[in-house]
Amino acid sequence: MGSVSEKIAERIKAISEDMSFGYEELPIEPDEFWSAAKAIERLQKKGVIRKLSKGRFYKPKMTVFGEKRPDEQEILRPYLYRQGKRIAYITGMGLYNRLNLTTQIPAVIHIASCSRRSLTGIGYLRVKPVKSYVDVSEENYQILGFLDALKDLRRIPDLDISAGMTLFKSMIKALGLDQQDQMITLALSYPPRVRALLGAILEDIMSTPDLRQLKESLNPFTRFALGVNSTVLKTAPTWNIQ
Repeated sequence: MGSVSEKIAERIKAISEDMSFGYEELPIEPDEFWSAAKAIERLQKKGVIRKLSKGRFYKPKMTVFGEKRPDEQEILRPYLYRQGKRIAYITGMGLYNRLNLTTQIPAVIHIASCSRRSLTGIGYLRVKPVKSYVDVSEENYQILGFLDALKDLRRIPDLDISAGMTLFKSMIKALGLDQQDQMITLALSYPPRVRALLGAILEDIMSTPDLRQLKESLNPFTRFALGVNSTVLKTAPTWNIQ
């Protein structure tokens, strides 16, 4: 019993205060689970760890404002990762609020992944699964979130289109050329309006963009009513965006 407790205490000591963890992150053998559960229970009573939800815990971090819980990403870690590998990301209003595209706080957090999963809430968070357009990885999830924002442009509450375009441009400019190329490749799996809007933004901010893939993927007769005119994005007419 003591050795199991010591192993768990040592592992928890090494875990950052801003990370959530579960039994799978602890050095527990199958026949040690009951002893581990008792050790976890004792650590909770001592205040060393707190419970987030069934089987999920965190180390409380004290700040000048009191005890701090893990952030949303950490609370949702069981849904975002599988065996340490990212398989999903937060999208929808939760993401758009963090990107400063809306001031609205979502009642439900949307989790995008390629696989269909049944999700329940964790702690105080309510979650809902949505289908991602491609497989999610650590390398592409942020770009996928950005493309989601382009897709939902007309559905984001209280979004000022002009301010939104300025933000989109600055975000894309901050990416390296490899990431911009990756964004173009990923956008090919998204609806035509996303490809058109991304093409218009890239053409506006880049000196010599190679946008043939995006251009050739679009029907030249399709018009996109996105509420974006040439005063907001000067290249909008070239991509049939209105």
